[in-house]
Amino acid sequence: MPAAKTKKLPPSEGGLCCGSLTETPLADGEANELARVLGALADPVRLRLLSLVASQVEVCSCDLEVPLSRSQPTISHHTKVLVEAGLLVGEKRGRWMWWRVEPDRLAAIRKALGG
Repeated sequence: MPAAKTKKLPPSEGGLCCGSLTETPLADGEANELARVLGALADPVRLRLLSLVASQVEVCSCDLEVPLSRSQPTISHHTKVLVEAGLLVGEKRGRWMWWRVEPDRLAAIRKALGG
């Protein structure tokens, strides 16, 4: 089963790699990357979607339509944004995508926010 492609930014490309913003001021690249990730989370549907996936080991796209009250194309759009932000990883199985949270990315965001 091939994994879906995810866009991950290595530290050299502005990934969240450094200390907390409460410990030292963020560099331009760090601030831009953190703003991009937080922007992905600023949408209520994406925030709920991430929460639904994070509450389980993995979730099929087909199981997100009812709790989010959104169509499959809309869910695909939102999962794409979360994948590009490095927050979700997907794997295509047959007709459906199965999603799981990228725990290292969440930990990096927590750290960057001082938590």
